[in-house]
Amino acid sequence: MKSDALTVEDYIAALPSDRQIVVNQLRRIILTRLPPGFLEMMDYGMIAYVVPLSRYPKGYRRNPKVPLPFLNLANQKKYVSLYHMGLYADTTLNAWFKEAYRSEVGKAPDLGKACLRLNPAQEIPYDLIGDLVSKITVEAWIAMVESVHTTPR
Repeated sequence: MKSDALTVEDYIAALPSDRQIVVNQLRRIILTRLPPGFLEMMDYGMIAYVVPLSRYPKGYRRNPKVPLPFLNLANQKKYVSLYHMGLYADTTLNAWFKEAYRSEVGKAPDLGKACLRLNPAQEIPYDLIGDLVSKITVEAWIAMVESVHTTPR
């Protein structure tokens, strides 16, 4: 659900208390395990982890006003979403995560192309999510994006 919150703290404070617990725990894991260089901010009405324009001035979709997204964390009606663009862009990472999740949780993840849907009423593998977010550096993410955008728009 999209939020009008201007800060991450305001976003979390507006959540129901049970969701605050889950989102805060995911945020702690992300902030602890995410490689250096990503920036936490609010974007698209969600908590976002982006490559700042100071590191990638071309911006998202070659728009120099929009930082390059990498992760988003959002509360939804029935679940909490973690949007991880690397799961969409890197098939090896995607396959590793699906296997690791199944091994740890005992079932396949509820996963779209880049969206991991986490049901707060079920087991959330926080350590595995920490492993996932640690696997792509800013430099590697920029290289993946650049490999797709070989011609200027």
